[in-house]
Amino acid sequence: MQRELIITKDGSTTFYIPELNENYHSTNGAILEAQHVFLKHGMHYYLDRFPANEISILEIGFGTGLNAWLTWLEAEKMNVKVNYVGVEAFPIATHELTMLNYAKILKDEDENAKFEYLHAVNWNENHQLDAIFSLLKMEQFFENIDFKNQFDIIYFDAFGFDVQPDLWSTTILKKMYDSLKSNGHFTTYACRTLIKKNLQEVGFVTQKLPGAPGKREMLVGFKI
Repeated sequence: MQRELIITKDGSTTFYIPELNENYHSTNGAILEAQHVFLKHGMHYYLDRFPANEISILEIGFGTGLNAWLTWLEAEKMNVKVNYVGVEAFPIATHELTMLNYAKILKDEDENAKFEYLHAVNWNENHQLDAIFSLLKMEQFFENIDFKNQFDIIYFDAFGFDVQPDLWSTTILKKMYDSLKSNGHFTTYACRTLIKKNLQEVGFVTQKLPGAPGKREMLVGFKI
């Protein structure tokens, strides 16, 4: 899969896939989108409702590792243990990762070591990266996911509906619902009416929230 490096509006990098005409992150800001959708309305939203010392997170679309890295940094600030599973069918190559500038944009080059570490560990193995953060990167297609009642939060960061509508089908979203524990929380950047209906059809209670820069709305879902 060919990837081209681009600079988003907040200065952070992402990749563009010409054959899909799709970006890994919002062109309005890769870091801003991750912080808004997955930290603010994912990790923080859940912990505000259900305070805990330890949580489990499933990410659909591990991609550049930005969401995982930011979650690790946030977990340290909050002193919350995180068990993180990231699923990705097409991992990014090592030489591509060196092009990404997230630590530079956050003006925290010391934390780049964590970014490199989470990419350096082997796929399909559990790794305790430090006392706070454990990571399992799974190289597989989303349709092969088969978790049951395992996660508190899902970061659903698949490519957009226009590019890969099957990833937003009731078949996939039912797997997400089944993967969550009771009171589990689902968050995504998307807010298409059909996606909301599909989430509701598989059992989620949905809510629209203000979107990341450049998007009017986004969706979260709750497993009651």
